[in-house]
Amino acid sequence: MSKQIEYFLDCSSPWTYLSFKGITDLQKIKDFEIIWKPILVGGIFNSINPSVYESRENPVKEKLNYSQKDMNDWVQTRGIEINWPAIFPINSVKAMRGAFYFLDKNLDIETYLESIFKAYWTDGKDISDEKCLIEIISGFEVSSEKYIDFINEPKTKTRLIKNTQELMDRGGFGSPTFFLNTTDMYFGNDRIQLIENLL
Repeated sequence: MSKQIEYFLDCSSPWTYLSFKGITDLQKIKDFEIIWKPILVGGIFNSINPSVYESRENPVKEKLNYSQKDMNDWVQTRGIEINWPAIFPINSVKAMRGAFYFLDKNLDIETYLESIFKAYWTDGKDISDEKCLIEIISGFEVSSEKYIDFINEPKTKTRLIKNTQELMDRGGFGSPTFFLNTTDMYFGNDRIQLIENLL
């Protein structure tokens, strides 16, 4: 039986986009199953990690400069394109609820998430807008009407809240977060090498 890696993610984070490419590339050479756990990282920041907002309001110049260099280095390593979007931060709640639709219907969740990431982080589209989401899913064999109805159902909203709360209850504080063997937590795109070594 292959190992399982729980992957808590929110597409509103550029580091999560990098980690998405990293973990899916790793899956091509290692035997493990990804348990997809969509969350709303803003809910975590509001609840237990407000320092993120504080650092945005009062950034340390040297740290910001290095962070930009670091991201560019990882972009080259992962082979993706990130263009800082005009709308940041973005409300990703509907896009992340949409991930449950693809999971429930046993559809191609990886391609859906990759499409969301690319639409926002590469193409600068407003993934908070339902019209944008309909455009994104037009390439899939799904009903846009059923998709929109699903993401607006109260029980779908509750599922995203529950996943977000679950991550906090288990000691998580942001996106991306990975768990091996339920309790072994790893935070951040740059921890994938540690996960690879363990696998």
